[in-house]
Amino acid sequence: MDLRFGDSKPTDEERAAVDALLGPPTSSWEGADRSDADLRWARGGREARDRRDQLLPALHALNDRVGWISEGALDYVCRRLTVPPAEAYGVATFYAMFSVRPRPATVLHVCTDLACTAAGASELCAAVEARLGPESGVQVERSPCLGLCERAPATLAIRAGESARLGVPPPGELEDEAVRADSEGPGAAAPGDGTGKGRRGRTTLRATAVCAPATPDTAVRTATAPESAPPEPAPALAVPQTGAPDLTLLKRIGTVDPASLDDYRAHGGYTALRRAFELGPAAVIREVTDAGLVGRGGAAFPTGRKWQATAAQPDHPHYLVCNADESEPGTFKDRVLMEGDPYALVEAMTIAAYATGAHRGHLYLRGEYPRALARLTHAIEQARTRGLLGDDVLGQGYAFDIEIRRGAGAYICGEETALFNSIEGYRGEPRSKPPFPVEKGLFGRPTVENNVETLVNVLPILTMGAEAYAAIGTPTSTGPKLFCVSGTVARPGVYELPFGATLGELLTLAGVRDNLRAVLLGGAAGGFVRPDELDIPLTFEGTREAGTTLGSGVVMAFDDTVPLPRLLLRIAEFFRDESCGQCVPCRVGTVRQEEALHRIADRTGADAAGDITLLREVGRAMRDASICGLGQTAWNAVESAIDRLGAYE
Repeated sequence: MDLRFGDSKPTDEERAAVDALLGPPTSSWEGADRSDADLRWARGGREARDRRDQLLPALHALNDRVGWISEGALDYVCRRLTVPPAEAYGVATFYAMFSVRPRPATVLHVCTDLACTAAGASELCAAVEARLGPESGVQVERSPCLGLCERAPATLAIRAGESARLGVPPPGELEDEAVRADSEGPGAAAPGDGTGKGRRGRTTLRATAVCAPATPDTAVRTATAPESAPPEPAPALAVPQTGAPDLTLLKRIGTVDPASLDDYRAHGGYTALRRAFELGPAAVIREVTDAGLVGRGGAAFPTGRKWQATAAQPDHPHYLVCNADESEPGTFKDRVLMEGDPYALVEAMTIAAYATGAHRGHLYLRGEYPRALARLTHAIEQARTRGLLGDDVLGQGYAFDIEIRRGAGAYICGEETALFNSIEGYRGEPRSKPPFPVEKGLFGRPTVENNVETLVNVLPILTMGAEAYAAIGTPTSTGPKLFCVSGTVARPGVYELPFGATLGELLTLAGVRDNLRAVLLGGAAGGFVRPDELDIPLTFEGTREAGTTLGSGVVMAFDDTVPLPRLLLRIAEFFRDESCGQCVPCRVGTVRQEEALHRIADRTGADAAGDITLLREVGRAMRDASICGLGQTAWNAVESAIDRLGAYE
C-alpha cells in the first residue's frame, strides 16, 4: 500500500526552496503548469529517477527554509524526483533533525548525552524549557551528542528562513563568498548536495549558533538571537597540546589559519599529494600498507588492503566516501580536524581517490557541525579555484572533485553501508554483507570508505615514509592516535599520543581527579574500566586483552559525583532511539534493555538479579544476531558496568 498526501499543495516558499536545488520543473509531471505537450506524453521520468540521490538535499532545503517538511512540500519533492510518497516519508521521518509536523522556525537542541549529562544537562534543559515557553517561538529538543563534549554542556540553535544570518563562524573570520553566501538565501544552494558548490549555484549555510559550555542565560540568548550568541571558541582550544613540537596530526591546529590555503601550503600542505603523483597509485597503496595504517573509526581494518581491493575492481566508476558522521557519544576528534585543518582532509581525500582510481568523492558530514561545514565548503572551493581539485589536479591530468553531503542526525549512518543508503536517498539502514563495499558500495560501484582521522594519517605516511611512520607506536598498532578526553577532567580535549601510551598517562595529561569512579573507553558502544586499571596500554591489542575496546578513541572519566545508573540508563535510551529497527534483535533488544534498566533504577517490577539475568540474555541475542555494529555493541557498556564496576551491587 502506498502513502498519498491527498490535496496537500506546497507553498510558494516551499516550491522555491526545492526549485533552487533541483532547477525549475520541466513539465507538469514534475509540478510545472500543464501544457498541451504534457497531455500527449510523459517526459523526464528517467532523468528524475536518476536523481533519487537528491532526496536528502531536497529535504534539507525545505527544513532550512521553512523549519519543517509539510505533506504538500514532500509531495512536491516526490513528483520532482519520481519517488514513491511512502518511501520519501520513510526517509523524512528517519532523521532526528527533520520534522514532518509544524514547529517554530527556531529549534534549540540541548545535548543530554554522557558528557553533558555529567555536566548538568538535565538541569540546564529544565531551566531552558521553563524560560522558553510556547510564546517564545523556540522549540527545545533534547538531543543526542552534539560532538562538543570538551565544552559540556552544549546547545545548538538552528533558525530556518530565507535570509537568516549565520552564527558560526564568527563574523569576519572567513572573508569569502562561501560564508557571505548565507545572505543569498536557499536559492543559492547547489544541486548535488545542497551544501557545496555543485552543478549549479552556490552554497547556503544554515543560520546556526553553537553555545558551549552553556548556561540557561546563554542558551536562551542563543535561541532567541543567534547573531548575539557568545562566539564559539577556536578549534585550538580543544587541543590542549597546541604548539607541542612532537605532534603529527594536530601540528597545524592553532598555528595555521584554517581559512588560508597559502598558509596551509607554507606549513607543508600538498607535499604529500605531490609525492603521491611521483610514486603512482600502486606505490601509494604499498606505502600505506607497509606503514600498517588501520582504520581509526573502531573496526581497525587495514587501510592498504581496503584500498587495494577497491583499486583492483574492474567495474567502474570507483567512488571515495569520507565518513565524517562521527556520532559516537564522546567523539569529537574529526570535528576538530575539520574545523582546524580542513585542507588536510581535502588533500588526503585526493590522495586516497588517486590511489584507488576514483574521480568523485563524497564527504558525508554530520548535520550538527555547522562550523566544519563552513570551513570545508570554503576549503573545497579554494582548492577547486587553485587547480587542486577539478579536471586537472596539479596539472597531472587526474580529475577529482569532492561533494559535501549533510547528514541529518542519525547515529546509524556512521555504519558505512547505511551511509551509502543515506547518500542514495534511502533510509539509512545497513545492508547485508557480502557483497562488500569494495565490490558494490555507493551506487552499486566499488567504493572505498574511510573516516577523517584515517585519511589524515595518509599525509605523514607519504611525507615521512612508511618505515618512519611504522616506527611510531607498537609493531601491531602503528602511528599516532587521537583520543577524545572528556568528563570530569581538568583539561578535556583532543590529545595525540603514539599507540602504546597507557590510559593513566593520557589521563595525567588531561588532569584526572582524585575521586575517579570509572573510565568509559570507546564511547556508548565501548566499555567501562576501573580506576585501578589505568595501566592498560592504549592499543587495539592491549585493550582487547584487557577485555575492553579502544573504539574510535573516546575516553570519558567520571568521578564519584556522577550517578552510574543514570549514565547506563542514558546509554540504553541512546541505543533505543538510534536503532534503525531493521532487524528484530536490535529493534526489540534495545527496548527490553532500557525497560530492565528502568525497573532496576526505579526498584519496580522484578528484583535486580532477575533483571540482570534478563539483560544478559538480551545482550547475547543482540550481539550474536544483529545485522550491524549498533546492535552488536549496545550491551557492551552495561555489561562492563555490571561485571567490572558492580554497578547494581
